[in-house]
Amino acid sequence: MSIVLKDHIVHISNNKISYVMEVVDGKYLIHRYFGKTIRKYRGTGIPLYFKRGYNTSHSCSVENVSFDDFPFEYPVRDSGDYRIPAISFVTASGIRHADFRFENWRVLPDKPSLPGLPGIIAKKGEAETLEVVCRDEMAELKLYLYYTILPDIGVLMRHQKLQNTGSRSICIENIQSMSLELPAKEYDGLILYGTHAKEANMERFPLHHGVQRIESVRGSSSLQYQPFAALMDHETTETSGTVYGFQLIYSGNFLAQIEKDQFGNIRAQMGLHPDMFSWELKPGESFCTPEAVLNYSGNGLNEMSHNFHRLYREHLIPGEFAGKVRPVLLNSWEAMYYDVSLEKIKEQVIIAKRLGIELFVLDDGWFRRGNNSHDSMGDWICNEKKLPGGIRQAADLVHSQGLQFGLWFEPEAISLKSDLYQLHPDWALGVPGYPNTEGRHEYLLDLTRTEIRDYIKNVLDSYLREGFIDYIKWDMNRPLTDVYSQAYRDGNSKETSHRYILGLYEILEWLKTAYPKVLVEGCSSGGARFDPGMLYYVPQNWASDNTDGYDRAVIQNGFSLLYPKEVMGAHVSITPNHQTGRTTSLRTRFQTARFFNLGYELDVTKCSEEELKIISEQISQYKSEQEFFSNDIFYRHEVPNQNYYMWSCVGKKECKVIIYQKFFNPLYSHGCFRMLGLDPDADYYEEATGRIYGGDELMEIGITVPLVKEDFYVFDIHLIKIEEK
Repeated sequence: MSIVLKDHIVHISNNKISYVMEVVDGKYLIHRYFGKTIRKYRGTGIPLYFKRGYNTSHSCSVENVSFDDFPFEYPVRDSGDYRIPAISFVTASGIRHADFRFENWRVLPDKPSLPGLPGIIAKKGEAETLEVVCRDEMAELKLYLYYTILPDIGVLMRHQKLQNTGSRSICIENIQSMSLELPAKEYDGLILYGTHAKEANMERFPLHHGVQRIESVRGSSSLQYQPFAALMDHETTETSGTVYGFQLIYSGNFLAQIEKDQFGNIRAQMGLHPDMFSWELKPGESFCTPEAVLNYSGNGLNEMSHNFHRLYREHLIPGEFAGKVRPVLLNSWEAMYYDVSLEKIKEQVIIAKRLGIELFVLDDGWFRRGNNSHDSMGDWICNEKKLPGGIRQAADLVHSQGLQFGLWFEPEAISLKSDLYQLHPDWALGVPGYPNTEGRHEYLLDLTRTEIRDYIKNVLDSYLREGFIDYIKWDMNRPLTDVYSQAYRDGNSKETSHRYILGLYEILEWLKTAYPKVLVEGCSSGGARFDPGMLYYVPQNWASDNTDGYDRAVIQNGFSLLYPKEVMGAHVSITPNHQTGRTTSLRTRFQTARFFNLGYELDVTKCSEEELKIISEQISQYKSEQEFFSNDIFYRHEVPNQNYYMWSCVGKKECKVIIYQKFFNPLYSHGCFRMLGLDPDADYYEEATGRIYGGDELMEIGITVPLVKEDFYVFDIHLIKIEEK
């Protein structure tokens, strides 16, 4: 990797990507290139302008330049560029004009931290960062642009810092984490959209002229859209073609937008949502944006995924759990719901031990006065009528059987029917004079306030400090509403959403630091806060409340676009499924979850002996594969028709493949299923049939599978590389 500053050009590169900028006339910072690595930039590809009517003119050495399609690196509006701006603010005098001019740049030998925010982690000497300083003299503002590169991964990290060097406050109205200019070309866009129990659906579409955007204004990254977007060639597939992928390392409101201008040029941006944000920047203060990841692949969507997977595995997930095998768990929810008891726990755990399960998780209900969601949220006092001896007794019972013990919390919520609300009604987010909006019979605590964050830390500490809890499931079951803080009632209420997320991050940072060995799984009604910001603090996330074997294949396929499989909680639950009513076989449910972070969520006391035998065999198989799964490369495959999904995990010596047949349909052609990532010069032994195939044969021709007369059937293929003697 290197960052080369020469005259008015900077070239950031490693062996995968190059990123080039130029300073024009000593003041305009212009984007020149982002893509496959080049040895040296010599000024190719610069647009040649001609004089246009109905336009603005500028003191610029570029002949006939139009600011309305000049590729500004971090654009503003109101000086002839009418496209989407990356930054805007208003001064104490009410002026909204901005004019940031290049001042200097330098190379930092490491990656700067982002105060109060999650970000990609790099060891000392592992990364290089370009710091670019721009200044608006009249507004007395300095803008710092940061570009960090790592060796051997096709990604670039970006964030910005705005500093008030003047004597009066200004109000930031918009400040994006990234802005990228791409030349005129026909592109497809790709996003992940969804809703509760139907998360992470891929949608691909041709870009049209104008602005296309996805967003969250729900206070979290949301079930509706991942903070991710990609641009690609029309011809791009899983294995070929150019892809530019962008993701925000943040868990709150965001905006991702792509503008195709009147000339066909592309501007892509991602950052905090300006509709739900503003920030008073006082004299001498600075504001730092969340970090964005820019990902380039020249070999299709799988390579983009591999870049994200490696980045998050090696440089984001908490180090205590990075690359580590996770315990197979049994969650109590579908077995007990709110009606928990020591007797039920004991029955479940005794059977769980026989099956080879390693962690028992006590879900919601343990602190409730009744067996519903109407009360007690925020008090976090164990109901000893349900659990005599409290949580310690439940934990001791589980530990006595040789299992780890986990506990469910929803620390951000408060019930109207709770002692905490009666004592501190002002602790809930709410707008004075207006009734609060309930969600799941809950309000939300105002995490912008220090005393509330301290309360949550004290609650968690009271359970964790004695060391009998090995795992926490951190849930959050409603979006933000009534977003107003009593702590900032004399200031700007549009700061509240971002301050809420900063407060959440402070608590999670404390938890990660104080209890680094406690395994924490994030959850927000499933995938409502499944984002890289959360994964900086917690090593895994509950992908969806929907555990249906068919739907989970779609959900996990979508999330695999961005996340390594070990961060996705994937559970085998009862059938007919509690969310959808669909019936799938126990084998299919396991195979759908097997490549991911396996757990079970059913009442094992109601399983037949045959079912228990199958589950025990499944867990034994999963454990035997865990070391392989922690060092493999995951692929999604192009399939002969839309009636299938195909995934493979490829290691140096073997390959494990799943082909998921959605429905029995004799009218579909079988087609050939081609492998990926194998050694073309090696032969492979197929375990089930005993047949031998060449790696090149498997990748170029592929294999066929029979049409099984069963909906939701999974083919399981294991290929073992034949080593030369």
